[in-house]
Amino acid sequence: MTKYQKRISGPLLDRIDIRIEVPRVDYEKLSGNKLGETSETIRKRVQTARDIQNQRFANSTDIICNADMRIGEVRQFCQLQPEGQSLMRAAMSQLNLSARAYHRILKLSRTIADLVGSEEIQSPHLAEALQYRPKIMMG
Repeated sequence: MTKYQKRISGPLLDRIDIRIEVPRVDYEKLSGNKLGETSETIRKRVQTARDIQNQRFANSTDIICNADMRIGEVRQFCQLQPEGQSLMRAAMSQLNLSARAYHRILKLSRTIADLVGSEEIQSPHLAEALQYRPKIMMG
């Protein structure tokens, strides 16, 4: 069974854009008075990012959001600065990423940039997207 999982896990996990491991929450955080962002604040930020994407793809009939981009749109809207290119180059070689993973990471980076209102994909946006890549499960 493990041999079979290793064979399919890479291509299968390659199709998952985001994987986040959520650790247990400490008692102190649960019992403290500090409040996080409200759902309304987060909803507004997401809606703003969606509006940016609607404007970006206004002339397209079949692309609504960043996830729908094809390779041509990724090349047009997901260009990296030299620092980001270096980071992506290192990630490609160290993580042995496929072409599919490369394009998915760029699309996710574009979305992260949109969420913070950045016109360009910055290295922190790319690093965050790389952090969300699924790890291939071994054994």
